[in-house]
Amino acid sequence: MDRTLFETPLNPNKRLLKEEFVSNLTGSSMLEIAALSTIVPGLVVLRKWNSSCLLNDYVRGFVKKGKNVKPSPKGLGSHLAGLALDYIFVILPILLFFTLLAEWCYQSAILIIFLILFKTTSKRSKFCSKTENSQLSSFRSIISSYRVSVVVVTCLCILAVDFKIFPRRYAKTESYGTGLMDLGVGSFVVANALVSKQARDFKSLNLKAALQSISPLILLGFGRLISTTGVDYQVHVGEYGVHWNFFFTLAAVSILSSFVRIHPKYCGIWGFLILSGYQMILAFGLSEYLTSSKREANLISQNKEGIFSIFGYWGMYLISVYFGHKLLFRANPSGKDVSPQYLKIKIWALAAVFWTLTIILDNYVQRVSRRMCNMAYVAIVLAQNFQVLSVLTLADSGGNLVLEDAFNQNLLGSFLLANILTGMVNLLMDTLSASPVTALIILLAYSFVLCFSISMVSFFGIRLKFW
Repeated sequence: MDRTLFETPLNPNKRLLKEEFVSNLTGSSMLEIAALSTIVPGLVVLRKWNSSCLLNDYVRGFVKKGKNVKPSPKGLGSHLAGLALDYIFVILPILLFFTLLAEWCYQSAILIIFLILFKTTSKRSKFCSKTENSQLSSFRSIISSYRVSVVVVTCLCILAVDFKIFPRRYAKTESYGTGLMDLGVGSFVVANALVSKQARDFKSLNLKAALQSISPLILLGFGRLISTTGVDYQVHVGEYGVHWNFFFTLAAVSILSSFVRIHPKYCGIWGFLILSGYQMILAFGLSEYLTSSKREANLISQNKEGIFSIFGYWGMYLISVYFGHKLLFRANPSGKDVSPQYLKIKIWALAAVFWTLTIILDNYVQRVSRRMCNMAYVAIVLAQNFQVLSVLTLADSGGNLVLEDAFNQNLLGSFLLANILTGMVNLLMDTLSASPVTALIILLAYSFVLCFSISMVSFFGIRLKFW
């Protein structure tokens, strides 16, 4: 039998077609990005309110019956029930808003805002007891919800983008523009920086521990490079370069922040100076070099987007460290913690400031470009992330959802599993030829398997950590 029969793929043009499918895109509007950045945290807030109310009603039922006991949230049954409700009221709507209901984005955002305002003004007295209204969510819980939201949205999008059911305007842009998926790597950088050891306490930084924490990113970067090359998986060179990828960018930023020690209270100014200097170099010709399709044989030219954009991500990281230190981990001069209400106001104000700055930079300096990680891109990433945080501050719930706790315990592990599942789907089928119904079924199955797997790993106390 002819061996070439097994060596030749069923569709020789499959890889080329998929590369073209994610190439030369211009993104969506900033207003649509803002709407999507309201929908996702808004769904989490509504689910948290519903979850808290149901739990309080359950507890009060025991009290009324004279039973001095509380239901245990640690049973497998209650864990699976919570997971099912989280999936139905958070994951499923997000998938629909990113696919079939994408054209209803603005209406959906307005509806969610209306529901949140209605419940906020009514103080949810119809649904919850006064004791719950008096409980103010800790910012540790808010940050946890925010980081999980970043990971969940990224995990859903990395497979959805391979189907035609996913709007092209949400995919990564070629050179300039604001696609939803453009914000992924920047959001990871911001989410890590806000709660980093550098933001918490500069003196507690340990170089050996920092290098140890970077090692999995480097291993994953090389693992992705080897795996995508070995199976001839489609990789759009315009994203990071020929060999570079997302994990190498995160590792490079971590290495820079570990070796160049800057006290968190000075990170803001240093981040701004780095971004300003980088933006000036872009204006004097680097932009043309990075957006050009010409590549020389050396490694720098082959991976120019990934290598030079590190400076932009480093500046973004330092600015985020500063805000994490000032907002979340620094007590006021009197020695007392800053009031939660005051922090909420500051986060909402920062979201408004960065959105304004984004519009100014995009119109008068240089258009938003993830490919370069210019100042406008840094501004919109910060704007979008602080907007998500500001909406989450409305939850007024001290606890996390089952799904949040599960992902929060294995953030990197869940993202790695999502990448593996995405690769398997792409290798087993031609996603471009899938009908909308088939695509939606596959995305639902993928998201369920991902959520269920991570939830079970969390329930049994397993940490997907090998370093």
